[in-house]
Amino acid sequence: MKLAITSALVAATVLLTGCNEANVGTSASKRPDIAPYMGADNGFMAKGWKPGDQASWNAEITKRNQLQSEYSRIK
Repeated sequence: MKLAITSALVAATVLLTGCNEANVGTSASKRPDIAPYMGADNGFMAKGWKPGDQASWNAEITKRNQLQSEYSRIK
């Protein structure tokens, strides 16, 4: 009986530990009150994009969309 209770408590502890998730993604780029082109300065930025420059943001988005288009990839 003690083994069943102990097993149930261990299982409940393991399941509840998974619910304790850290708050990931609270950087400035995820804030709803900041424009997307303001972005963060990190290693995952596109090479031609400059944070805070809306024209370069639009150019990079257009370039990315063209590379993901199936019509342009077929040719």
